[in-house]
Amino acid sequence: MLRSGDGPGLKKPAKTGPSQRQLRVAEEIRHVLSGIFARGEFRDPDLATSNITVTEVRIGPDLKRATAFFSRLGRSDGEALVPALVRATPYLRGQVAKALRLRVAPDLTFTPDQALDYAMKIEELMHRPEIVRDLRKE
Repeated sequence: MLRSGDGPGLKKPAKTGPSQRQLRVAEEIRHVLSGIFARGEFRDPDLATSNITVTEVRIGPDLKRATAFFSRLGRSDGEALVPALVRATPYLRGQVAKALRLRVAPDLTFTPDQALDYAMKIEELMHRPEIVRDLRKE
């Protein structure tokens, strides 16, 4: 029996990441959102002409809040699309609710995905002459 050092009772193991259910629901939400963006089912001109890719969805343990990370193909100005996505959130949440059988449709938050920009910056740094010189074995 595991005991914590500061009082009686069992010590609970630390959570290391999302549960299998969180991962499954998040992936389903990503799939639904990706389909909507691929079909371009928007009246908003800012969204109708944008090629948006949903790269990842993270959902809370209670399945009530989800953060969708998106990127805009060919551009790194994802921050400019956030207001349009906020306007479209009720529609998107309704579509997610229709597609998933959950007690409560999660609140959606949209965040630009900076991973590709970060990877390109690291790649650029790795090709700088002084870095290449230091990495070469002599």
